[in-house]
Amino acid sequence: MQTSETLAEPAQQAPPINSRNKVIIASLVGTAIEFFDFYIYATAAVIVFPHIFFPQGDPTVATLQSLATFAIAFVARPIGSALFGHFGDKVGRKATLVASLVTMGVSTVVIGLLPSYQTIGVAAPLLLALARFGQGLGLGGEWGGAALLATENAPAKKRALYGSFPQLGAPIGFFFANGTFLLLSWLLTDQQFMQWGWRVPFILSAVLVIVGLYVRVSLHESPVFTQAKQSQQHVSLPIGTLFSKHFRAMVLGTFIMLATYTLFYIMTVYSMSYGTAPAPQGLGFSRNSFLWMLMVAVIGFGVAIPIAGILADRFGRRPTMIAITLLIILFALVFPSILASGSQWLVMLFLTLGLTIMGLTFGPMGALLPELFPTEVRYTGASFSYNLASILGASVAPYIATWLNAKWGLFAVGLYLASMAVLTLIALVMSKETRHTILSSNPS
Repeated sequence: MQTSETLAEPAQQAPPINSRNKVIIASLVGTAIEFFDFYIYATAAVIVFPHIFFPQGDPTVATLQSLATFAIAFVARPIGSALFGHFGDKVGRKATLVASLVTMGVSTVVIGLLPSYQTIGVAAPLLLALARFGQGLGLGGEWGGAALLATENAPAKKRALYGSFPQLGAPIGFFFANGTFLLLSWLLTDQQFMQWGWRVPFILSAVLVIVGLYVRVSLHESPVFTQAKQSQQHVSLPIGTLFSKHFRAMVLGTFIMLATYTLFYIMTVYSMSYGTAPAPQGLGFSRNSFLWMLMVAVIGFGVAIPIAGILADRFGRRPTMIAITLLIILFALVFPSILASGSQWLVMLFLTLGLTIMGLTFGPMGALLPELFPTEVRYTGASFSYNLASILGASVAPYIATWLNAKWGLFAVGLYLASMAVLTLIALVMSKETRHTILSSNPS
């Protein structure tokens, strides 16, 4: 005779819960390492690579060639989103996060070991482009996984605050990337720095990757993903489902992120190029002094991120982001006159204001983009939107800004940023509020 115990369905075990501190540290440390790797390339693309990996001639042409390899990673990032997003939505967030970190780390170390153009000729920039592609592939899978790690483990009323922690990896990685180059510039002569010193941060990133892996392998799987897997809530091809059923959300997410990317890469890569270029092409600051200004200004970036997360939790994602995007448009229209002054204090003001606004617009993204998509395509959808925006915004921003300034001056650069912010504003107006979205169900 069967007992009630034998007739009963086996109860599903509650998924293990990650502690708040473990979630914060794991989402923050991983993205800090990834962004460190990404930013040391951005800095080197302006001050080192034009002299190491490209034929010498017109310095402006060499810089544009270097910035072109910088842009390659942004083409790779949506591919990384589709690849890592596929496994993140089918296999799990944890394993995919580990794989993306390894991909990024290996590519970065390879860049530090590459021979110069003088040594192997045209193979040098080709290998540099290949390694840069690997960086983009890894980062394409990193951000979405880190954002989901934070938001899928967060209390519903603090999701934007939790989602701001992986965003803090950007200013931390940027601070240490620039700080490393600044330290090397102090310790080495210009000749030593250009011969071998620039390679040190790329090779040392291997140590940081090991630290990041140690933190992440101790995590439990996201409870939201675990519940979805137990209930067979998955799709065979996440990228196909994303395009067939959630295309509108993906497009809106992409354009919501557009102004953020454009602003950041104008404030960092382009400003570094313009600030250190000799007059009349630029401001003529020394590399060290401009790195110092960027490192001070990035503090405002870091402070503003959690503040924006708190505001987005209290007032909603949509009204918070609309107000911040209007602030970006205002900044875009006034910064050319500030930057063109050439005054060190006014340039410092430009950097601080711009990067603080960057923190405000970047902070809520860790919650906003994941909230646009259901669990079975959330990794793919959030990552793809985030990284598709990187092609439209970040990848071309330094190149376009350099070209616009050469043709029409800094005011044209400001109009370019303002126009990208207007596109973001339109996307925000067309979107719905996502603060009350339940991540374990379909938000559409």
